Amino acid sequence: MKGSKELVAFLKEVIVLEDLEQGEYSQIAEYLTKLSFNKGATLFKQGDKGNELYIVRRGHVASSIKTAAGDEKVIAEFGAGDFFGEMSMIDDAPRSATCRVDQGTDLLRMKKEDFFKMMKSSPHIAIKVMYKMLNTTTHRLKTTSGFIAEMVRWGNEASRRAITDEVTGAYNRRYLDNAIKDCFLSSRTSRKAFSLVMMDLDYFRNINEAYTHEVGNKLLCHVVAAFKTHLRKGDILARYGGDEFTILLPETSLKEAYEIAEAIRREVESNAMKGGKKHPALHVTTSQGIAAYPENAEDLELLKNLADRALYKAKENGRNKVMTAS
Repeated sequence: MKGSKELVAFLKEVIVLEDLEQGEYSQIAEYLTKLSFNKGATLFKQGDKGNELYIVRRGHVASSIKTAAGDEKVIAEFGAGDFFGEMSMIDDAPRSATCRVDQGTDLLRMKKEDFFKMMKSSPHIAIKVMYKMLNTTTHRLKTTSGFIAEMVRWGNEASRRAITDEVTGAYNRRYLDNAIKDCFLSSRTSRKAFSLVMMDLDYFRNINEAYTHEVGNKLLCHVVAAFKTHLRKGDILARYGGDEFTILLPETSLKEAYEIAEAIRREVESNAMKGGKKHPALHVTTSQGIAAYPENAEDLELLKNLADRALYKAKENGRNKVMTAS
């Protein structure tokens, strides 16, 4: 591309080229190609292979990354005189972001092979450009790295919120519906035991009505902490409803599940929540029903029905009990 007066005047305003001497702008212009894009065009996508540096001559380019939640978040914007895409050219790295134009845009492109040609023919120019490019890129990374880290944290937290109960921190029903299928299929494939515990808090509604839902929520968190003292790594605790919980116990026989459930029952019964300004010391008990694969059922729906029947049997027999499927 020939270095016209108009182009040379523009190149003098480009940050990455600002250290060049007067006659060097015409030389670097020979290694640049002009490209034009309409509004909405995608220059490249995150993960694409790339070996080109771009300079915005006219228009606007937005750079975005995909978050853990699956949407895109803009992390940088480039206007006339800005450059981008240099990391793929320098380090043969895949594109770290997606770049799109949001209005009619003219770009100047330098390919990696052209940059190396310039290094051979005009090393003094290439050194100046490379030095300025690295300084600018370092500053850019310092500016955006904190934002990107924050976006990653936001995405992780959003993912966690999508599968956990906001009151207790236990898994929610949405997660449970998938997890119970996965656990059952895994157990059926490996032919290892799997136990399902369904649990209700006894007369919990009375506490909510007497002391407000805020107090009830504190008691729920207190009880969940008690549950967890007897659960092992790999066990899954989910809040199924208001005071209803389900526990998945992979690789656990009916006898072993009963021992865990009974330990939880005793823990909750004996561990009252301390009183406060709005309420006295509060304690609650649990009714629990257990069914196991393959001992009680080899079908998931039947397994859930049997655990549910055992739960109601525990209630009918005076509550604060653990009953197994028969």
